[in-house]
Amino acid sequence: MLTLNDVITAQQRTAPHVRRTPLFEADPIDGTQIWIKAEFLQKCGVFKTRGAFNRQLAASENGLLDPTVGIVAASGGNAGLANAFAAASLSVPATVLVPETAPQVKVDRLKQYGATVQQIGSEYAEAFEAAQTFESETGALFCHAYDQPDIAAGAGVIGLEIVEDLPDVDTIVVAVGGGGLYAGIAAVVAAHDIKVVAVEPSKIPTLHNSLIAGQPVDVNVSGIAADSLGARQIGREAFDIATAHPPIGVLVDDEAIIAARRHLWDNYRIPAEHGAAAALASLTSGAYKPAADEKVAVIVCGANTDLTTL
Repeated sequence: MLTLNDVITAQQRTAPHVRRTPLFEADPIDGTQIWIKAEFLQKCGVFKTRGAFNRQLAASENGLLDPTVGIVAASGGNAGLANAFAAASLSVPATVLVPETAPQVKVDRLKQYGATVQQIGSEYAEAFEAAQTFESETGALFCHAYDQPDIAAGAGVIGLEIVEDLPDVDTIVVAVGGGGLYAGIAAVVAAHDIKVVAVEPSKIPTLHNSLIAGQPVDVNVSGIAADSLGARQIGREAFDIATAHPPIGVLVDDEAIIAARRHLWDNYRIPAEHGAAAALASLTSGAYKPAADEKVAVIVCGANTDLTTL
């Protein structure tokens, strides 16, 4: 299971390659002190850049990354962009497999980062299977969108930065999709006297349903945040640490997510993705009610969004 030492190692490894994002005090919500971790300012506009660099750098250190073959990922979204960006920065080839239905704007952006893009099938599962075949046939390093220890540890560095910048933080609120970010944050808070609130869209209760079932289970994926929090099944890294250190689980509906995203734009001019606004939605909607003296840090984890919808 992921540990604090894994996250500390990731922090040391990735420091020259990623941006330490600011933590700023926001306006109180119902009298509670709120800090926003501005991870949307990360390189590539999303927290996944941290895990991508940690995965590729760790593999290089261990002789598992062939610089002539490079990496392979299956994702037309933020994970694909982050891994393509990291690979370009490290001067290794990147192959990214996406469904044929992937938006052309994302395909174009992947190509801008120098990735070779292959469009396979009509669903993500087909692209994922093709990526694993590509790995076995070429020796490319497979970079999962969320469910690898190095990926989760890289994301967990966000939690370390919060603790360093706000040592008396009581609670960290994080959105959950596949669970890579949550797993990394949970590894940090498990070693400190800090609560973690795991927020999921009510239409994609991946972690919620799996904890009830006692094992990872599939859920139907729909709703406003499906593009970034739309994992069909929680990752093993996230499930294992949630089982050992149960979070405060919160579900928020689409209307709450939309309102929180609007709140971030109207009050701070933060162009958050819907998935990135889900964490704050737990507070603005009242789904999570902190104690009066609770200091709460909320991770706003990405800004790769359509600005016309703001």
